[in-house]
Amino acid sequence: MSLKDQMETLLPAIEAELQRVVAQLDRPRMRPYYEMLAYHMGWTGEGAGPEAQGKRIRPLLVLLTTSACGSDWRTALPAAAAVELIHNFSLVHDDIQDTSDLRRGRPTVWKKWNMPQAINTGDGLFVLANLAATELLAHHPAETVLRAARILHETCLDLTRGQFLDMSYETRTDLTVEDYWPMIAAKTAALLSGCCQVGALLGGADESAQESYRSFGNYLGLAFQVQDDFLGIWGDSALTGKSTDSDLVSGKKSFPVLVGLGRGGPFARRWAEGPIRPEETAALAEGLAEEGVKMHTQETADQMNDLAIASLRTADPQGEAGEALFELAQKLIDRKT
Repeated sequence: MSLKDQMETLLPAIEAELQRVVAQLDRPRMRPYYEMLAYHMGWTGEGAGPEAQGKRIRPLLVLLTTSACGSDWRTALPAAAAVELIHNFSLVHDDIQDTSDLRRGRPTVWKKWNMPQAINTGDGLFVLANLAATELLAHHPAETVLRAARILHETCLDLTRGQFLDMSYETRTDLTVEDYWPMIAAKTAALLSGCCQVGALLGGADESAQESYRSFGNYLGLAFQVQDDFLGIWGDSALTGKSTDSDLVSGKKSFPVLVGLGRGGPFARRWAEGPIRPEETAALAEGLAEEGVKMHTQETADQMNDLAIASLRTADPQGEAGEALFELAQKLIDRKT
């Protein structure tokens, strides 16, 4: 069974579980509040549907890992819902902190309902994630559920650390590539590693295998973010849906930017002069490529992906779910969008 076949089975189950958990807010006088969460999750409002929902990669990792460890993925559904709700709570709050008007092509929650209500929406998603995790008790020992909950809480703390670094980096001019890795390890990789570790725990894997799965998720997250930074400058905007001007114009301290600054060449000199204008970005992207930054960025993403695959091989996932994990990892790093 291919990854596509697995997704055709798992994604509807994930969506049904998410809707069941969020429906706890669909009560008298709470309907407008419920609608805010349902809108952000991509279920309601103009443009609702798969594009607005996102790819649900994180819950897929939980269920595939549990299955690859030889257990029934259905017993991990509450954890799958929890990680996706955690991811979405962080997105709602990120949009507020970044004052982003759009998320997945639609107005963000704060833009539609105001910032105070959006903060409350993110808080609601966070609490629902924690409640979902407690439902693991129906199929797993209390000790296992407590361990899973602790992993999720530690992951949430990492998300806040990563967001702190990301925001604090916006005004700093002394950053290097060495500063980049702890930021994306917390902001991007932590949740992917947590998904894989929790999936392995619920699948009955031993401590060594759990650590290998955690390492797989960590390196996969690092590869994903470096590739995302690559696409932010050299991607095809017709495929990504995002202008390749935006990362340079916004002054984002992405991997290619920090590498380029570290080389002290024409790009670094122009960056030091002040904000980049949209009409300059094509030439600057070409200049970065000529300085070897484009190739170095892709090679670094490939290196992180190789480390992810090596960790996954050490974990030794079994069956069709194991094959799907390898396929999913390759799909994430080879993506053009």
